[in-house]
Amino acid sequence: MAQVNVTINGRVYRMACEDGQEAHLQGLAQRLDEIIHGLRGSFGEIGDQRLTVMAAVTVMDDLAETQRRLKSLEAENRSLREARAAVIERRDEVEIEIARRIDEAARRIGSVAEALGRRGREAVEEN
Repeated sequence: MAQVNVTINGRVYRMACEDGQEAHLQGLAQRLDEIIHGLRGSFGEIGDQRLTVMAAVTVMDDLAETQRRLKSLEAENRSLREARAAVIERRDEVEIEIARRIDEAARRIGSVAEALGRRGREAVEEN
């Protein structure tokens, strides 16, 4: 376990984290410190505990909004996947129908060619 010192609201806290996560933890602490400073700028000196609670509520609000957006994007992604699957299924059906029609057209062309060939032979035999 790594140890890192972070400064939040002018106080230094020694925290443990997984090795390699030091910079991440420092970034989180810096973001929390920025939120607290922003609240202090808006509300003035209202007490450290109250600032900390307000910062926590602000972070939870951001988290709730992020979760709402994530759920919305997941639903949109699910919808797009379903639409894609339907389009692929329809494309496959169309390809099968096109192949069937081409086969039918080839059969008809073959029948016409055979009939023309017979008529040509008959015409030659008549002469």
